[in-house]
Amino acid sequence: MKTNRTFATSLTAAGATAGFSWALLALAGCAGPQEARQSDATSQPRAGQAVVTAIRGQAEIAAPPAAPERKPSSDKPAPEQPPPDAAWKSLFDGQTLKGWQITDFAGHGEVKVEDGQIVLEMGVALTGIKWTNEVPKSNYEVSLEASKLSGSDFFCGLTFPVGSASCTLVVGGWGGGVVGISSIDGSDASMNETTRYLEFAKNRWHRIRARVTAEKIECWIDDEKVVDVVHKGRKISMRPGEIELSEPFGVATWQTTGVLRNLRIRTF
Repeated sequence: MKTNRTFATSLTAAGATAGFSWALLALAGCAGPQEARQSDATSQPRAGQAVVTAIRGQAEIAAPPAAPERKPSSDKPAPEQPPPDAAWKSLFDGQTLKGWQITDFAGHGEVKVEDGQIVLEMGVALTGIKWTNEVPKSNYEVSLEASKLSGSDFFCGLTFPVGSASCTLVVGGWGGGVVGISSIDGSDASMNETTRYLEFAKNRWHRIRARVTAEKIECWIDDEKVVDVVHKGRKISMRPGEIELSEPFGVATWQTTGVLRNLRIRTF
């Protein structure tokens, strides 16, 4: 009886093996003609698609092609650049005040040209100069270099036109550290969204630039943007007081001796 069971088991295993072999042969036979009918383009596996192959009588699952590695983007915001192909026009010849007049501030200090610089000596309050020729009202830039020699307040109050109005970029005001625009919607540089606080050492030159377009006022100090405000629909004006004598375009100091050089303007 034990011999019969062993013989039956052997027959069953042999049958299973033969059946599995016939199944593999049938699978290979069906796949052959189908693959022959496919074009080269359609026969390639799509990304992520598993491929079934018969290798040496065994079925294998081929791993899907790996997706291309994505590298982190190295893109950085482009630095602020001036409009291209716009020629600068000098507003100071380095020797005289040609094109400028001394602003008639009460108690102003001496104004002179010395060593290629415009010196605005400390006065009782304001000391400054005013441009006597026409200036653009929009789509222009003005730049200069300024330095504080003595005093404790603003060494550069740059007044410039914005459309039919004017405003002042205050650099180092209200005790020496306030930067901002006077005025926006009636609020001066110490109390509107352009207010910033920076340190300004004496006897150090600072590059100052203002840009006016139909939409915005933008200003930089030493290439750092310090003002970026949309003026369209806002009230742009001067701070009430003697500083209004700087309109439409001028530079002033407050109880401070400052020096200026490289005053330039360009339109775009």
